[in-house]
Amino acid sequence: MSKYAFLIIFFSWFYVSVAWAADVDTVETYSPSMKKNIKVVVIKPTEYKSAKDAYPVVYLLHGYGGKFSSFVNALPAIKNYADVFRIILVCPDSNIGSWYFDSPVDPEWKYETYTSKELVQWVDGHYRTIKERKGRGVTGFSMGGHGAMYLSFKHQDVYGVAGSMSGGVDFRPFPRNWEIAKRLGAYAENQQRWDDNTVINMVSLLKPGGLDLIIDCGTEDFFFEVNNNFHQKLLDYKIPHDYIVRPGGHNWPYWDNAIVYQLLFMSRYFNRNR
Repeated sequence: MSKYAFLIIFFSWFYVSVAWAADVDTVETYSPSMKKNIKVVVIKPTEYKSAKDAYPVVYLLHGYGGKFSSFVNALPAIKNYADVFRIILVCPDSNIGSWYFDSPVDPEWKYETYTSKELVQWVDGHYRTIKERKGRGVTGFSMGGHGAMYLSFKHQDVYGVAGSMSGGVDFRPFPRNWEIAKRLGAYAENQQRWDDNTVINMVSLLKPGGLDLIIDCGTEDFFFEVNNNFHQKLLDYKIPHDYIVRPGGHNWPYWDNAIVYQLLFMSRYFNRNR
């Protein structure tokens, strides 16, 4: 029996055997770099109230058009996973189409700075967290999958484990989509900016044994080809990673399945590094 098969069986038993009461906070954080308030959902395990432990944190990044409440609204079971894996889940708002980088076009658009620095500092200051990279993970879907890879590659001192679900890990084949041109300028006139900020071109930042990585994409997804290319580039650079491919499209039913594998993977990382 594989390690994941065993964990899925355990998870299924645990899921039906325990009464859930995870705490969900909707909080308002402040971004000094963008000079504005940003809403965030924080999900704490039930035991957080009575225990004195410090907890690992997984940051969950929404996709284009989403918001801070996307995960809890679309995947109500996400609240249970804080209990199952004994982690804190943090779901920040990233506007409609931030792509989680600091825009070279709009100096007030600094979602890389906010998510990887300001938000992490706020969470560590307000909750009992493991305040080291060994206690932090980041994952997301679609735009958020790109964001999780982008932020973790550029900030390996902040995150120790990262994942992507149906991530836009190379957005250059889609120059007219999802307001990317608003953040980087039109592709035809700003190709270097697009090259510099697309995740597939950032693999050289990684070292074998650095970040723990898990990537997941469905075979009917419009990002399937770029995820295959991303997987191959990681292989070319000899970067260890888990790559999950199965039937499915770019939708919530797929991510409802994928998030369990992502959190299992991250939980194993946290437990190895406690």
